[in-house]
Amino acid sequence: MITPLGILAVNASAFVMVHLTEVRVGIAACAVVSGLVLNGLTAWWLLRLVSRNAPPLYREYRPWALGASVLIVLLTAAAGGYLTYLGLRDPKRLPDALSVIVATFMILLPFGVSIAARRLAGIGGIIPVEEPPGKERRVRSRTTERA
Repeated sequence: MITPLGILAVNASAFVMVHLTEVRVGIAACAVVSGLVLNGLTAWWLLRLVSRNAPPLYREYRPWALGASVLIVLLTAAAGGYLTYLGLRDPKRLPDALSVIVATFMILLPFGVSIAARRLAGIGGIIPVEEPPGKERRVRSRTTERA
């Protein structure tokens, strides 16, 4: 099962290398779409987190938060696609350091933002887990703090 998949992968790689000038636009477009999806989901999650944890602040600055989020997502996706396109310009220089660095950054950026936001919100780890009964995290309200 592994050998036929390996043969197909090698032939696909050889085809891409021979036709790199034609294929690099498609690869860059895929990088843009990937950046839009990954960073868009992360931005959406962050906006939901802020709207739950700071509703008055979020209501007041909602248009600005949405605008900044959309701008950041669009800029990072476009930059990732453009830098991927530039990194694939010469098949003799592959693997290109620029392409590898950009791809690594585009993969790690949403995870890093999510982890940082979870820590700032006091949620904790990377994967949400259910707390055992009796150990649930309680949200303190202002009336409980005064008592």
